[in-house]
Amino acid sequence: MKLRIGVMGSAQGPTIENQENIKNAIILGDAIAKADCILVNGACPGLPDEAAYGAHKAGGVVMGVSPAFSEKEHIKKYKSPKEYYDIILYTGLGLMERDIINIRSSDAIVLLGGGIGTMNEFTVAYDEGKVIGVLEGSGGVSDHIEDILKICHREMNATIVFDKDPRKLLEKVLEAIKKQPQPISEDERVTKGGEKN
Repeated sequence: MKLRIGVMGSAQGPTIENQENIKNAIILGDAIAKADCILVNGACPGLPDEAAYGAHKAGGVVMGVSPAFSEKEHIKKYKSPKEYYDIILYTGLGLMERDIINIRSSDAIVLLGGGIGTMNEFTVAYDEGKVIGVLEGSGGVSDHIEDILKICHREMNATIVFDKDPRKLLEKVLEAIKKQPQPISEDERVTKGGEKN
């Protein structure tokens, strides 16, 4: 099964007006597609959508997890895009609760810029022990992750990697996924002396 890499970041605000951030989001999407991974995001505008464009243009698969109940609500209420998406899951959960589905649909996530929504996605991923890549220098929440961790004093099993280059960052993320312990399957449990319930 293909790995699913979540791209979380600014849907609005100053970090999406930065041309370097737009370029890096497109490069990241391109790299995800070329690594034969599926790009997952919140089906929102801004940097996640620029990454979707990069993956789509490179022939990759893009899945969006929308806060909306329907395509109509997705476009009219949330003013969100659909052009570069192969699949959009309409959760009907709103922005914050949608984030849980977004994170759990991803094997790892990458943060670019971001505000309160990205902070929510980060904390869910961190709490669930995901691999998290942070694009350094992209502004917003991404530039304060290390400080946030120091303030919170909470150690979890998440693996966090940093880089300023989106391609190198993805390489680090994929390497970290390989190093994560894999869950034991039901068959392995039986083989090792466990019993099926």
